[in-house]
Amino acid sequence: MNASTDELILDNARLVLGHETCHGHVVVRNGRIAAIGSGPAGVPGAVDLGGDLLLPGLVEMHTDNLERHVMPRPRVYFPMQSAVQSHDAEVASAGITTVLDAIGVGDPYGDGFRARDQSALLDVLDRLEAAGALRADHLIHVRCELPAPNAQALFEPFSRHRRLRLISLMDHTPGQRQWTDIEHARIYYTGKKGWSDARFEEEVRVAPERQAQYATPNRAWFTAFAREHGVALATHDDTTLAHVDEAVSLGASMSEFPTTLDAARHARARGLCTVMGAPNVVRGGSHSGNVAAMDLARAGVLDALSSDYVPSSLLQAAWRLRDEAGFSLPEAVAVVTRAPARACGLDDRGEIAVGLKADLVRVIEIDGMPGVREVYRDGRRVA
Repeated sequence: MNASTDELILDNARLVLGHETCHGHVVVRNGRIAAIGSGPAGVPGAVDLGGDLLLPGLVEMHTDNLERHVMPRPRVYFPMQSAVQSHDAEVASAGITTVLDAIGVGDPYGDGFRARDQSALLDVLDRLEAAGALRADHLIHVRCELPAPNAQALFEPFSRHRRLRLISLMDHTPGQRQWTDIEHARIYYTGKKGWSDARFEEEVRVAPERQAQYATPNRAWFTAFAREHGVALATHDDTTLAHVDEAVSLGASMSEFPTTLDAARHARARGLCTVMGAPNVVRGGSHSGNVAAMDLARAGVLDALSSDYVPSSLLQAAWRLRDEAGFSLPEAVAVVTRAPARACGLDDRGEIAVGLKADLVRVIEIDGMPGVREVYRDGRRVA
């Protein structure tokens, strides 16, 4: 970066643009893309990328990765500032320049991570940003567990913050949506949460009553909030056509992690952005026994990907779409950049185009798979 002109020229790159890949250069001024040219820039001081790929910065709309850093072991909690800095470094090194930190509010069982007040995150993000210590641009995605009696109270601190960008409506009641197969739910709750079989059976017994008491009023309240405040709304784990129709009636703009191909097809037909997990693509299937994301891709109904719980999976999944689902590289990259940005109302990023934020990722290919070499946010190298 030239300090006197605040100009950066990235030269000799294979540019992954909206609809093509071409050899050229990018001129950055004051944190924005000022010009895109084919061939060499021919300007002294330009940064030679040696023919590497240059992609838009990845946009991550739904990641639980921060939770993993706050609670790296069951019931073991780390200070929020330390957790945020570790999480921030990890996502940036994966090529993610915009991240919607997913904060779960509400736990029907009252003893989980999401039963706790997580609002300390907001002050930490603001202080780190003011100090210039954040590599990625951090926004907030609040995941609302509808059957939880404490969901609204835990959401309240986030409701007033400028970072709030997305609200998703979740209902993890065993026997429906993600946990249609009770045995998959049993494996999750006894494995990850350490429940006994007896505890699991008891929770399954009382879950419908809890759902009936809290889910409907919470759904109405969060939907009204999103509509009133212009916050993007998503539904989670749509399984049936009726779930999708309900999402549309609520004003949702996206269907996160539909569990069946029929639901995904219906979501696309009703105008919703379909979002799947990149780990699902990389692993070749869902850890919950639901539809494979690659099946949606091949059926032409996959719009966007989220790294969910593995930040590095986002870029890897784009390459899998290229190699296994017939996507061109620009189409595959759009699934992890432009599509999630637009779904969240972020029109100033997600593509290498004049006037947009200079969020850029230099990528090399190693044995046919991508590796992140450099990352720029607003024209400043951050990784």
